Amino acid sequence: MEEYNIAVVPGDGIGWEIVPAGVEVIKAAANGDFAVRTEVFPFGAGYFKEHGDFLPPDGMDVLRRFDAIYFGAVGLPDVDDTLPARLFTFKVRKAFDQYVNYRPTRLLPGVTSPLAGKTQEHIDFIVIRENTEGEFVQCGGFFSPDSPEGMAMDTSIFTRKGIERVAHYSFRLARRRRRKVTSITKSNTLIHSLAYWDRVVGEVSGAYPDVAFDKMYVDNASANFVLRPERFDVILTTNFIGDILSDLGGAIMGSLGLGPSGNINPEKTYPSMFEPIHGSAPDIAGKGIANPIGAIWSGALMLEHLGQPQAAGRIVAAIEQTLQQGVLPVDLGGRAQTRQITDAILKNLKA
Repeated sequence: MEEYNIAVVPGDGIGWEIVPAGVEVIKAAANGDFAVRTEVFPFGAGYFKEHGDFLPPDGMDVLRRFDAIYFGAVGLPDVDDTLPARLFTFKVRKAFDQYVNYRPTRLLPGVTSPLAGKTQEHIDFIVIRENTEGEFVQCGGFFSPDSPEGMAMDTSIFTRKGIERVAHYSFRLARRRRRKVTSITKSNTLIHSLAYWDRVVGEVSGAYPDVAFDKMYVDNASANFVLRPERFDVILTTNFIGDILSDLGGAIMGSLGLGPSGNINPEKTYPSMFEPIHGSAPDIAGKGIANPIGAIWSGALMLEHLGQPQAAGRIVAAIEQTLQQGVLPVDLGGRAQTRQITDAILKNLKA
């Protein structure tokens, strides 16, 4: 029997409520077809407050030996909000070469989009975000910041290798869907870095004549997310732009609480990391009302990546059935609590 070893990192806030719920569902979905072994690690902002870092000195070596990382969210109000990305999220993504950020946007049955008149057939696309370079490399610094002449600088880095590999991933993904890729940048104003992105992606597109390809500026894309989301299939974009657009995608599907994501190393040389797109939400932590669906759906993405698409499909089907039954979390206007939603998904999964 196939066995998968998963590092579980709830993180902070509601992570300690939604991630255990997700683990329950993942193990139930295995259904005797494969085994899932988990080990929980208390890494995050809470760990930082006790130890001075988000991970222990050997933390990356510890995580490296797992097949995947199942993650909640990091961040607490009394911890500098520039630290979680630098000391945990970006650190893991870069160390494990998780160069694909995979974020599906799909209107689920039983959920009404805030976009008037838009149904499931209109909202179904995937944002593929380059995940290890671009605008988030944090290459920069300050010069006399407290003086009248003070200045700050951040430099984006785009490499041919980095652009090519995420572009190839996107076109191959489109071949399994509706065969359309839209590359989104702002190359008419960032005339070096993003014009280079356009050039390299255009070259890659030539290897996929069976996939329709177009380009769009991010301001126009933002409008089309709201007005014509049905025009998108696979969206290919940069680290910064993808971060923003994928949250907009979460909003048009009803709530960020629904959105899953994967930080993926496609070659499986290193473990990939799967997490909901929302934050740690410490303001509602401990109240039992957090929406676990984004975390549970992220668990399905993890199983699919590990080679268990049937189990992943069973989880998504159970989520859809639960929502159709009217078991709605607070962020969707319902009254169901974390435990009730999890129990409903488990029941539908078993049925």
